Amino acid sequence: MKRKLLILCLLMAVTTNYLAAQGIYTPTADNLAQRQKFQDMKFGLFIHWGIYSILGDGEWVMHEKKIPYDSYKRLAGFFNPQDFNAKEWVAFAKQAGMKYITITSRHHDGFSMFGTKMSPYNIVDATPYHKDPLMELAKECEKEGIELHFYYSLLDWGRPDYAFGSQIVDGKPVKGDWDSYIKFMKDQLTELITKYPGVKGIWFDGDWERTKVNWHYDEIYALIHKLNPAIMVGNNHHVAPKNGEDFQMFEKDLPGANTSGFSADQTIGKLPLETCETINNSWGFNITDRSFKSSKQIIHYLVNAAGRNANFLLNIGPMPNGKIQSEFTDTLAIVGAWVQKNGESIYGTRGSSVPPQPWGVATVKAKTMYVHITSPQGGPYIFIPQVKEKVSKAILLSNDSTVKFKQQPEGVFIYTAGLAIDPNDTIIKLTVD
Repeated sequence: MKRKLLILCLLMAVTTNYLAAQGIYTPTADNLAQRQKFQDMKFGLFIHWGIYSILGDGEWVMHEKKIPYDSYKRLAGFFNPQDFNAKEWVAFAKQAGMKYITITSRHHDGFSMFGTKMSPYNIVDATPYHKDPLMELAKECEKEGIELHFYYSLLDWGRPDYAFGSQIVDGKPVKGDWDSYIKFMKDQLTELITKYPGVKGIWFDGDWERTKVNWHYDEIYALIHKLNPAIMVGNNHHVAPKNGEDFQMFEKDLPGANTSGFSADQTIGKLPLETCETINNSWGFNITDRSFKSSKQIIHYLVNAAGRNANFLLNIGPMPNGKIQSEFTDTLAIVGAWVQKNGESIYGTRGSSVPPQPWGVATVKAKTMYVHITSPQGGPYIFIPQVKEKVSKAILLSNDSTVKFKQQPEGVFIYTAGLAIDPNDTIIKLTVD
């Protein structure tokens, strides 16, 4: 037995060394464990917050309004979020049932929302606030058991070495200093990973602005995993996962859908999945955007993501003073109450082999299948196809009452006549032998 184990270990070592020699990323045991934890958490809070919040017109306001960079930079002198309270933000996320937070450390405008030594254009040095909100948030997240991830923009509208709009030749911008910019990003990422406690994810964005440039992902991803092998790397490039990435993200769409137009070339891979969506129609604070999603819409998005084996990262844009507007807090308090009651059908589950149906989706955990009826069809039953394992019991999750069912070779019929239908999601718990 010992000899077989020794041979197995040797084979694994040889395989790992071979993959490394070929430049193929092999995640560590810590990383694989983090991937499992990530999939278990299911629900996260996305936060877009920066000096653009002052103008109340979203995070792309500099680009959309064609504000010159030198003029836009003056906003830093007005940014003084005295009402920011990390404890309140983390409590808000926990009350909503969220298990992790992903926040913008640097967006496309190039302004760093943390105390970086790599550029004076940051919240500590360039604003009258002179504090590091991301450090406060990191410490509070660690204290309260909320995981922290950092959004990091690859794109920069202002730095001369990035040279936004420059022609790309041989993988570099003609007018910029690409080696300088890559080094700048590496140095900032090193700060974020080594200085801030409890960081477990890096969420890249902006690759799509330069599809022909050499982003040096082999170096950047290797640096991140060297600094902390457990950190999960994701990239919002809208294509299939690249070597060195640990999870796959889908922007404003459930995996497999392309209503936003971002996922035309994005097939579902084998990595953990995450979908992100806004609570209204904006990522950053937008004072005129009143298109707020209802608690029911958010619950349905969470359920539909889980049924497709994905996490749901829901975005808010805090106000420039550091407060989260009441429309967001009120709605997510309702969502949190629903998650507290029905969380066992979401947390720790995986997507079922049963594909999404007209009536809803199914999630699974060990020997339990949770049938989520989010769109009742009005008939006396629903049909769950492709269930081969024997179902021994069916109950209504809300009150443990018995639910009638019949299993046939083609699937399971659940009889819904007389059931107490939940206006958000009627959940039936099946025990599978």
